[in-house]
Amino acid sequence: MPKLNNRFPKYCKQSKSSKYAVVYYRGKTIHLGIYGSKESKTAYSRFLAEIQANPTGVLPIGEKNVTVCELTAAFLEHAKLTLNSTNYSFYRIIVLDFLDKLYGDDIPVESFKPRCLKRVRDEMIRSGRFCRKIVNRYVFRMVFIFRWGVENDLVQETTWRALKSVSSLPEGHPGTFENKEREPVPDDVIRRTLPFMPPTLRAMVQLQRILGMRPNEIFKMRVGDIDRSRKNGLWYYVPGSYKTSRFVGKIVFPLGQPEQELIAPYLEGKTSEQAVFSPRTAMQERNAEKRANEKRKYRLHRRLATRQDQKNLRDILNSTTEIHIEWLLNMLLRREIINSKTKRKSRIGIRIRCGTAPVPQPNLNTATRMLRPCWGTRR
Repeated sequence: MPKLNNRFPKYCKQSKSSKYAVVYYRGKTIHLGIYGSKESKTAYSRFLAEIQANPTGVLPIGEKNVTVCELTAAFLEHAKLTLNSTNYSFYRIIVLDFLDKLYGDDIPVESFKPRCLKRVRDEMIRSGRFCRKIVNRYVFRMVFIFRWGVENDLVQETTWRALKSVSSLPEGHPGTFENKEREPVPDDVIRRTLPFMPPTLRAMVQLQRILGMRPNEIFKMRVGDIDRSRKNGLWYYVPGSYKTSRFVGKIVFPLGQPEQELIAPYLEGKTSEQAVFSPRTAMQERNAEKRANEKRKYRLHRRLATRQDQKNLRDILNSTTEIHIEWLLNMLLRREIINSKTKRKSRIGIRIRCGTAPVPQPNLNTATRMLRPCWGTRR
């Protein structure tokens, strides 16, 4: 496989005997002028600047008729470099599931009229995937794609302004539905749930409940974002980024004594760039709790502690009669080593494994190996 690189196309002659300079780019030959002249070198510099600003290689509308498919492909490459993963995924859904599906052929962008936008919107409604508000947001994003095309000389301004005339869907529009509004979790539910959470997760929930923060703001909390230098007894948490920063500007969360008691154990021994609540710590606490609550394996010779019980067990295993087996199972049931369901399975299992033959060299280890498959290693 050839090695991929990001080199710029070279400034070269069209042929050895030619006096013209050209650039070969994505299967196309672009003429620059007389080779070695100042004009050709200026045209080459201008070409390099254009492909850096528009790496998708879509030509402006003055040089070719741009199709809807080419416009969406160029915008997706731009969005992948400039938008976060969440917003990029929204545009991928719009383009790949709807726009390219209906207008993925050679339809020019000038032919994409408001009725075409309504047709795409109707397809979204028929799919049943989105509520009315999400459909309106996706329509707005489609119009934004054409606005980006106007900005990059791929779409005529009149086409974009015509698409802006499409109004939003009102509430109760036929075929649409509304999602239920999200409601806060009741306090009594939180109080009943907290004892079952690991300590790290419990502290995060309590801190979020006190400060009214978003979950993302709790996850991104770093040690360096907490100002503990004030002398008024308060700490101040300043998030590096949050959802509404472009609307409200800088936001500060004051941390009083209850909040400080929740956070302080997680600040010890950490640098300013480390997260306050580490997923690794939460998993360690969870695994430790699971190991503490895990039912231990029952070993028969440890539960039968007295020597008399061990002697009785050896005698029973030596004879292995049906009456002795029943007595053994009753004794294990009475000492809560097994339950009634296990006793029923063990009675059948011991008969199949042992029959009426005596056990060779009867001892406690032999008894354990013989009885364990009958009721399993866990109670």
